[in-house]
Amino acid sequence: MKIVVLVKEVPDTYGDRVLNLETGLADRAAGDRVLDEIGERALEVALSYADAHPGTEVAVVSMASEAAAATVRKALAMGAGSALQVVDEALAGADLGLTAEVLAAAVKRVGFDLVIAGNQSTDGSGGVVAAMVAELLGVPHATALSTVEIGDDTVTGTRTSDGANMQVSAPLPSVISITEALPDARFPNFKGIMAAKKKPFETVTVADLGVDADPGARPWSIMTAIAAKPARAAGTKIVDEGDAGAQLAEFLIQNRLV
Repeated sequence: MKIVVLVKEVPDTYGDRVLNLETGLADRAAGDRVLDEIGERALEVALSYADAHPGTEVAVVSMASEAAAATVRKALAMGAGSALQVVDEALAGADLGLTAEVLAAAVKRVGFDLVIAGNQSTDGSGGVVAAMVAELLGVPHATALSTVEIGDDTVTGTRTSDGANMQVSAPLPSVISITEALPDARFPNFKGIMAAKKKPFETVTVADLGVDADPGARPWSIMTAIAAKPARAAGTKIVDEGDAGAQLAEFLIQNRLV
């Protein structure tokens, strides 16, 4: 069994996020960058299966800048056996379609029986990349799973909706995405950190994958305008001079809150 996990470097959710008003892209150098937590949980699903099934190979695939290599290497320290990172300046500002195309090509290069991803990243929050990758790979997918059970030739899980819990399954090879209902990821230990330095880490470009990243080669979503978020306006302050209740009621009525 070979499991490929899609991981991503994102701005730390505990810090401030800054948007570059010239490019319209997130300024990733403005704060700390970390491995996306949902990607770590996806990796934990793969590693937990590998712990119980000797001979399972776990690889991680990421599309990021060259500076993200140290972050991606954390996945190796956690227990993944190898990593492939796509680094190319042509991918700056890539939309979901191009991102999925690049990731699918990278997964094909690595080889897979199962691809595991998070349901959505904490920066882009597109929530569709896993399904798009499955379509490009020509395999079935099961998305937004809150439980996962990997078998010899199928993968099953639970998808929770507003009104029901659905049991879904897909034959391997396939692609799945998981939610934050899955367990937290393990922490890299010292042995894992040292071993990560010697594990295979391949860096490729879009040319290596045979992908044309020229915006003119396909329909591509682009940003046409951007502006700074307006400063938050001060709230309404009510001073109680015997009529605070009436003022509050009037405020709620005016703002259609009652």
